[in-house]
Amino acid sequence: MLAKKQTKQKASMKERLNTLRAGVLGSNDGILTVVGVLFSVAAATTNQFTIFIAGLSDLLACAFSMACGEYASVSTQRDTEEAAVRKEQHLLDTDFDGQVKAVQEYYMARGVTANTSLAIANDLLSKKPLETVVNVKDGIKVGQYMNPWSAAFSSLFSASAGGVFPLAAMTFAPVAYQWPATILAVILSVGLTGYLSAKLGDGLVKTAVIRNIVIGIITMLIHYGVGRLM
Repeated sequence: MLAKKQTKQKASMKERLNTLRAGVLGSNDGILTVVGVLFSVAAATTNQFTIFIAGLSDLLACAFSMACGEYASVSTQRDTEEAAVRKEQHLLDTDFDGQVKAVQEYYMARGVTANTSLAIANDLLSKKPLETVVNVKDGIKVGQYMNPWSAAFSSLFSASAGGVFPLAAMTFAPVAYQWPATILAVILSVGLTGYLSAKLGDGLVKTAVIRNIVIGIITMLIHYGVGRLM
């Protein structure tokens, strides 16, 4: 009972981390997409209403497109995992000995002797046959799938929240300080998303922060150049 509870807790934690990671990446995309449009439009016109409407429209479009994409992606992953589970159940019903051999070979590949591997395989498949073969052959936990709706809403919210930073800076800062305020807002926000993504993914914090800031600066320069050309 305790082991089962711990397994469910680990699965829940994994799903939360995946949702959070999708949220952080969504925020980063929202920031860069919105500032790209703001800089392109602001470089081409000084009309404040036009700049605001362009940024707001892009923020909404980015948020909803990311949510739809995340929903479709996670749904496809879930469908694939469920299909794999059905396939393994069919093999258990039609070729049980083959499934025992697959589990045995899994442990043999990890240095366990043939006799011991066979004993482990027989023991596991006598208790939890489907859970064992699905985990060993496909790396899937039966019934523990990501929720596409959670991922979609996470992306929707995070992309919107991320895009608000440059949009608010460009909209509410005094005209004389719009550009530096927006640049500062972007640098701080993408630096934060870089920090969070590194923490969630056990990556190098300094590298992630610097990489995000450099990408943010390049994005602003490119879109400013496009706006000037137009």
